[in-house]
Amino acid sequence: MNIRPTILVFNSGSGSGFQELVENTRTGVLRADIIGLVTNNKNHECVKRAEELNIKSCVMTDLGVEDYKDLLEGYKPDFVALSGWLKKVPMGVFDPQRTINIHPGPLPEFGGPGMYGHHVHDAVMKAFHARRIVSTQVCMHYVIDEYDQGRVFFRYPVRIRTNDTSCTLAGRVNKIEHGWQSYITNLVVHGEIRWDGKIQKA
Repeated sequence: MNIRPTILVFNSGSGSGFQELVENTRTGVLRADIIGLVTNNKNHECVKRAEELNIKSCVMTDLGVEDYKDLLEGYKPDFVALSGWLKKVPMGVFDPQRTINIHPGPLPEFGGPGMYGHHVHDAVMKAFHARRIVSTQVCMHYVIDEYDQGRVFFRYPVRIRTNDTSCTLAGRVNKIEHGWQSYITNLVVHGEIRWDGKIQKA
C-alpha cells in the first residue's frame, strides 16, 4: 500500500500558497496529503480557501509552547510547512528536520524578525537602488529557533528590473513561489532533500 506523507500547513494571510499546495496534491505534483490548515485569525482569507477545498482549519489564537504541542499531537503530521506564517514559533516546538518554510527574499540578509511580505521587498528594492544587489530570491529552508536561519535547501533567483517597484517585484516573486513550492516540498517529504539536523545557519 502506498502511504502518502501528511503535511500540516500554517498560514497567516490570504492562503494563496496554501491553495496551490492543496491543489497540487490532487494533480500529483505534490504526492502527499494536506491534513489541515492552521491560522491565527478567523478572518484571514485562508480560512475560506480551506473550507472551499474541504480541508479542516484551526484558528490558533494562543501561541504558547503547550498550544503548539497540543495542536501537533492532535494532527500528528509527518511534516509541517510554514507558508506565510508570520508568528515566532516558541523554542522546542517543531522538529527542525520535518519543518520547512518558504521566504520571499535572499537569506540570510533579508530574513529575521519583521522581514516578511512587503517589508522584504521594500528592503530588497532599497538594496537594489543602492547598487548592492541585482536580484532577489525565493528561498526554502528548514525551521530552527532563530527566524529564517535554518539551512536553506532551495534558492531561485529573480532578476530585479529597473522599473520594478516593491509591488511589481512581489508579484513576480509570488508567481515563482507558487510555481516551485509544491515541487520542492515533494522532494522533501519523499526524502530526496533531507537534513541531518546539525545546525548550519543560512
